[in-house]
Amino acid sequence: MLHNLHVKNLALIDETEIDLGPGLNILTGETGAGKSILLGSVGLALGARYTADMLRNGAGNGLVELTFSVDDEKLKKKLEALDIFPEDGRVTLSRRLMAGRSMSRINGETVSMATLKDVASMLIDIHGQHDNQTLLHKKNHLALLDLYAGEAIRPLKEEMEKSYRIYQEVCRQEEESALDEEGRRRELSLAEFEVSEIEEAAPVPGEDEELEETYRRMTESRKITEAVGETYRYTCEDAGANASDCLSRAIRAFGEAAEFDETGAQLYSQLLDADSLLNDFNRELSEYAKSFEFSEDEFRETEDRLNILNHLKAKYGNSLSDVLAYCEEKKQRIEQLRDYDSFREQLKEKKEQSLLKVEKASDKLHQIREKNSSAFSEAIRAQMSELNFLDTRLELRLTDTGHFSANGRDEAEFYLSLNPGEPLKALGNIASGGELSRIMLAVKTVLADEEDTPTLIFDEIDAGISGITAGKVAEKLRLIGKSRQVICITHLPQIAAAADVHFLIKKEAGDGAVKTEISLLDEEQSVGELARLLGGASVTEHIIKSAREMKEMAKSET
Repeated sequence: MLHNLHVKNLALIDETEIDLGPGLNILTGETGAGKSILLGSVGLALGARYTADMLRNGAGNGLVELTFSVDDEKLKKKLEALDIFPEDGRVTLSRRLMAGRSMSRINGETVSMATLKDVASMLIDIHGQHDNQTLLHKKNHLALLDLYAGEAIRPLKEEMEKSYRIYQEVCRQEEESALDEEGRRRELSLAEFEVSEIEEAAPVPGEDEELEETYRRMTESRKITEAVGETYRYTCEDAGANASDCLSRAIRAFGEAAEFDETGAQLYSQLLDADSLLNDFNRELSEYAKSFEFSEDEFRETEDRLNILNHLKAKYGNSLSDVLAYCEEKKQRIEQLRDYDSFREQLKEKKEQSLLKVEKASDKLHQIREKNSSAFSEAIRAQMSELNFLDTRLELRLTDTGHFSANGRDEAEFYLSLNPGEPLKALGNIASGGELSRIMLAVKTVLADEEDTPTLIFDEIDAGISGITAGKVAEKLRLIGKSRQVICITHLPQIAAAADVHFLIKKEAGDGAVKTEISLLDEEQSVGELARLLGGASVTEHIIKSAREMKEMAKSET
């Protein structure tokens, strides 16, 4: 669950930090107090789009940090698959916001935005008004059905995707290989020329790198030879003035001193060592000098060979390994073109076989979807009835699109009748905003176990509802809160009364600026906030009493 939220320098928020609890967390506050800012800050931490104007006026940078407690072993394994390991059972997602850019971290380690979003999707699900719109588009209905089918459909979807990908590749090969006789002869002639050119050169992987090093030594040989020669003169050749002769004289001069005492003997030994080292150095220097002795013929041969290899790389690949791979590919293509009719027949058979696999995988998918569609729609309808949808009928109809995709050939769409006697119509054509909000809540409730997300955030779940319906929504939120953490922003007292944990968001003016602050309410403060939601500016003792009763009733219903 989301354990801690820390926000700094974002819009009206100077700096605030709250510890959330298990169950149903409710956030209330007056219009414009900053509820949407708070939800937006959570979205930023989860990878939402960021622009510099989101920062608090005058601030150079901002921070949003979410700390989750992770206890579920299944969730831990999913995180570990992304190389994310909870520290003391906690995972912290943070996003540092700067002018024109941002930086994301997980447990203090910098990560890509893609990784941040992958991890966030496992830990939290934000459901806002925009998400209700997914129900308006039937392309999303099939995804919801597949999510409901869970493990029963997952391997079939993978099989379908794999089969379709193979089928697409065969179709591509068939299309690209379609040639008339003239085109076949032209491509065959070119392929044979390219193979001949490569095989005649007979490149060896890594040969070019060795030749480039040799060529570099050759082009630099004069400069290096001069340096080596001068060094050799100083250490060995220069008559009477080289280091080797000088050392020999020093050894002879110091011979008597070496026999005088222990110190002299040690110094004499060091002198002998220096002479030995210099002799070794001179031998190695002589061999090194020989490695730079090249003839003009050797230089031209190396240069010509390098030109040939670089020409091949320019035409056929970035490396000699790529060139050889290209050659093998062209050899296979030559075989196909020489026996073109047989090759086309093989492709045709391969296409028919892959199409059969696609059809078989699609049929299996359809059967599982058909099996689950009625159960899914009935489960949603049952949840809808608990959200004050009375005498409602709901169907999820599967239709054939007439073509294959990686998802099979099914299309799904919810059909809904809200009143007795009314015909079923496409959900997107008849449901209002408030109804969509409740239907989506019903869907979320049904899919709660399949989605496996420990924290759910609901924003504007109360849009377009009031009275008894609001109470039903509150009951449903509290029910979901028994199995996972729920965070809900609301302006309805019926929903706020169901809170296990209640926070108040308010604006405070001071020091020439307006700030948003969030505070945890105790029992009496929560009752006071409910009274404000019920009575507005005029909070009487009667309204306070009603607020207290509302809260007590919400507790008794759990």
